[in-house]
Amino acid sequence: MNFELPAIAKPESQPAPHLIVAPPVAEVLDRGLLVLQYRTENLRIVEVFGVGGASVIPRIGHVHVSVDDSLWHWVGASGEPIIIQGLLPGEHRVRIDLADPMHRVIETSTVEFVIPPRPFANEKR
Repeated sequence: MNFELPAIAKPESQPAPHLIVAPPVAEVLDRGLLVLQYRTENLRIVEVFGVGGASVIPRIGHVHVSVDDSLWHWVGASGEPIIIQGLLPGEHRVRIDLADPMHRVIETSTVEFVIPPRPFANEKR
């Protein structure tokens, strides 16, 4: 028997991926906690890395996250919100890079926010 498979779009013929990042969840910033929700368009966040992932359809990838212009970053491949705790009062920046399975950055979003001063830092909430 000879089966014909349906045509599948090549990765380069798919619409461009896009990263959408919501503003920080304001209710928890005063505790030194950052919660960032994000989503992607035309790319699924999954734990697949390397050359083989470049040909997967629909397109897949992950995010790189860095804090305050640091030289290091971590990889997020769950699609869950980004949660960072223990931030000191003051201005901060979080950079989120949408990346392909080979860690090539597709798009970047930077979120700037302020952790307010905590007058009673030793007080439990």
